Amino acid sequence: MKTPKIYLVISTIDNHEAAERIAHQLVEERLAACVNIISNLTSIYKWKGTLERATEHLMVIKTAEDRLQRLTNRIAELHPYDVPEVIAFSIDSGYAPYLEWVISETR
Repeated sequence: MKTPKIYLVISTIDNHEAAERIAHQLVEERLAACVNIISNLTSIYKWKGTLERATEHLMVIKTAEDRLQRLTNRIAELHPYDVPEVIAFSIDSGYAPYLEWVISETR
C-alpha cells in the first residue's frame, strides 16, 4: 500500500475562538493531525470591490493526502466566511518520524 503524501493546509478566520473550535473538530474527526493557530495577523484584501483590512488568525493544518478533500469540505462547512481560504501545499520532504505521525493521527 502506497504511503499517503502529507499536506500543509492554511486557512484564515476572524476570531481565535472560532479557530480553536474548527481546529478541535478537525483533529477530533482525524481529518488533521495538528492545527497551529497564529493569532493577530493583518490581512489586506478586496472584497466585493471594497478594500478591506482585518485582523485574522491563521490556521496551519497538517493532514494526509487521502484526507485532503474531506478536510477541505469540512472547513467550508464549519467556517463562517462566504468564501473561506483553504490552500493546500504538498510536503515533498521532512523529518520521517513526524510525517509518519501525521499519517497515523489521520487514520
